[in-house]
Amino acid sequence: MTSPQPGLVVIHGHFYQPPRENPWTGQVDAEPSAAPDHDWNIRITRESYRPLASVYEYLSFDFGPTLLDWLEREAPDVSAAVIRADRASVNRLGHGNALAMPYHHIILPLATRRDKETEVRWGIADFRRRFGRDPVGFWLPETAVDRETLEVLAAARLAFTVLAPHQVTKPPPHGVPGKVSLDHGRSIAVFVYDGGHSHDVAFGGLQSDPDRWTDRLERTPRGSIAAVAVDGETFGHHHKGGSRGLATTLHRLQHSRQVGLTNFAAALAAHPPAPTETVEIVAPSSWSCTHGIDRWRTACGCRIHHDVPSQQEWRAPLRAAIDWLAAEIHALYEREGRDLPGGPWAFRDAAAGSGGPLAPPLVEMERGVLRAMTSCGWFFDDIAGIEARQVLRYAAHAIALSGAESGRLEAGFIAKLGEARSNDPAAGTAADVFRQAFQPVQP
Repeated sequence: MTSPQPGLVVIHGHFYQPPRENPWTGQVDAEPSAAPDHDWNIRITRESYRPLASVYEYLSFDFGPTLLDWLEREAPDVSAAVIRADRASVNRLGHGNALAMPYHHIILPLATRRDKETEVRWGIADFRRRFGRDPVGFWLPETAVDRETLEVLAAARLAFTVLAPHQVTKPPPHGVPGKVSLDHGRSIAVFVYDGGHSHDVAFGGLQSDPDRWTDRLERTPRGSIAAVAVDGETFGHHHKGGSRGLATTLHRLQHSRQVGLTNFAAALAAHPPAPTETVEIVAPSSWSCTHGIDRWRTACGCRIHHDVPSQQEWRAPLRAAIDWLAAEIHALYEREGRDLPGGPWAFRDAAAGSGGPLAPPLVEMERGVLRAMTSCGWFFDDIAGIEARQVLRYAAHAIALSGAESGRLEAGFIAKLGEARSNDPAAGTAADVFRQAFQPVQP
């Protein structure tokens, strides 16, 4: 009788920043809150993305395509390190570290089926262009999931995704992947990360204590998988010294005799789900809202600063306004783009996410409204914050590209925002913030 394989360890970093470009100039405006740096992308690159360049080869990761697009332009050494790391992991393990994700960081369960499909297809196309291979796994923004989202992933021939323990009714034993059965005979594998362990890395100081962290991981039983999943910015940005702690821990695990350091795709190859090892998802759900996905549509109580009185009543009107605008923009696009090669929706899918000077204004309008769905606009505590302002700015740009419809769409959007107010009396209402966003800012 053969003994079980050594325990496997996967440490995953989800690397992402909201798109920060001024849609009228294509450049990132100065963000004073990021001082002494020009903006938060530059600051976090200095604190996290560049210091981690030497560890990506041994770290499971996904990078938001909009972040990689910025890194490719503004920090090409970091972008190149990410690509090299994936190739090196393929050579070492036979499977790459990198997971794909939707082109924009949107809450997929809140998107229409068509927008889900476009975001997934754009994400896959971007991944192929950068990494030179087809993705095997797919990271869901905020790990937000519902059945239709998994149907779209499976239809795109993606093999697995990663969820939090509370997002399934019963996690598979020993950390091995389970299978979610879907329509048309399809299925998708799901890894459920270790919630307690991941929490201790993200919030409990474990990321800066390589002795304790290595010891904990080396106690992974034979035949089991210990999966840790956190925001990549945990290492160096959220926690100073976290990048050094991660590097030390990964180095020790590379030479460990107790466990094997691997990635999700290689772990799936070593532990394919048994036909009977099925998983039922809790839907809709996410990793960062105890109320499912309400953080991105209601004042559910989830927020960043619990020590400061604030209200999030603006979240529902902002969601209603963005959903209304998306439906209006999509109808306009379908009508005006009926003669696009292959039809408007196939043309949109083929256009991919990065756009460019040759992209038709109609596609730029569509891209703008998809960017306006970026989850960060709802995640934080105030509609006057830089993330929500950026969402409103993208909505404004999409409206500006709608031609003769712009006046009607602007008025309708403001009406949907209603009287929702900022927590900052000086900022006024959501409509006031939007009107400011509608003014192109010159570099």
